[in-house]
Amino acid sequence: MHDTPMLDQLEGGPWPSFITGLKRLAKDNDMMVDLLGQLEHSYETRKGFWKGGTVGVFGYGGGIIPRFSEVASKFPDSAEFHTLRIQPPAGMHYSTDLLRQMCDVWEKHGSGLVAFHGQSGDIMFQGIRTDKVQAAFDEFNEMGFDLGGAGPAVRTSMSCIGHARCEQSCYDTARAHRDIVNTFLDDMHRPALPYKFKFKFSGCPNDCMNSVQRADMAVIGTWRDDMQVDQAEVKAFVASKGRQYVVDNVLTRCPTKCLSLNDDNTLAVDNRNCVRCMHCINVMTKALKPGNDRGVTVLIGGKRTLKIGDLFGTVVVPFMKLESQEDMDSLREIAQNTIDFFAENALEHERTGEMIDRIGLVNFLEGIGLEVDPHMIEYPRISSYVRMDGWDEEAAKWNERKAG
Repeated sequence: MHDTPMLDQLEGGPWPSFITGLKRLAKDNDMMVDLLGQLEHSYETRKGFWKGGTVGVFGYGGGIIPRFSEVASKFPDSAEFHTLRIQPPAGMHYSTDLLRQMCDVWEKHGSGLVAFHGQSGDIMFQGIRTDKVQAAFDEFNEMGFDLGGAGPAVRTSMSCIGHARCEQSCYDTARAHRDIVNTFLDDMHRPALPYKFKFKFSGCPNDCMNSVQRADMAVIGTWRDDMQVDQAEVKAFVASKGRQYVVDNVLTRCPTKCLSLNDDNTLAVDNRNCVRCMHCINVMTKALKPGNDRGVTVLIGGKRTLKIGDLFGTVVVPFMKLESQEDMDSLREIAQNTIDFFAENALEHERTGEMIDRIGLVNFLEGIGLEVDPHMIEYPRISSYVRMDGWDEEAAKWNERKAG
């Protein structure tokens, strides 16, 4: 083992340290020994020493993250430390037996270091030499797993557990996830876009997949009728917690003040002003739940900081049902049109949200074949549009004044 005084300090705090995990793996793996040595060297010099390159498996253009060390002479066993991105099952359902099999494959071929999951949803198998990549992938593939997206491609999608275990889920996230992945699998394996494109599927407005701020196309479950209220459970909740607790932790925290508590401890809901924030439902789970007319809202353009800073997705489909195959076909068409338009019109290294910011939302909507709708909002309760009736007449008057 290398001396690692600076890394050792990271184990001294009150919280579990990743250094402890790396040291545990290093007991049986020389690659992890030199990885710790290189990491200590980076801390000493305040500089990273990894560079990219080209590593792949037969038939694929992406899915492997190449990492070559610039200080390989000092740390030869970590000279190559590539990452395999493996697509998880929709909803991230695993059996313990399957997890053990995956760990066995990685201990056999790689470093043993695994991350569940990356921001695009992939299982990140970190640390493998070039000559071992194909053999490791072949074993994962035999288990039924495939490589995820990497580079300027459609990335691996993420979905919450949805209908499988969550009572708040408003649509079948796993089905939508799998359908979209199967549709765009070639775009994941063979990068051909200006930059990356991410799908994420959240079953309700809690958005457990962080899709609104991370996904180029976010599909979030919602409802368009009244929230369901079980007044008997409301009374039981008030009796258990007290009226003041309900006022402080439910009513006053409603962003639109659409809740009130009646004298008989029943709840009155102004559904017209409800913005589906889910707070009251999360607190009073037995008493409240989403309405019966359920579907999804589709947002485009969410991303983290790149060229123009962080962006939340913008609503392009305020509500659509997602139950029948025809509904899935409509969602797939929107996704295909969006990716095609992105491929043709985005600049290199530009995300979808940045492209929309550059060309304008109306031009984007026209390009993907969607009509402008006043419900398409960028910020809650603020419409992005003005009334369009009489627009041509007003434009003609403006032109006359300009000419005069």
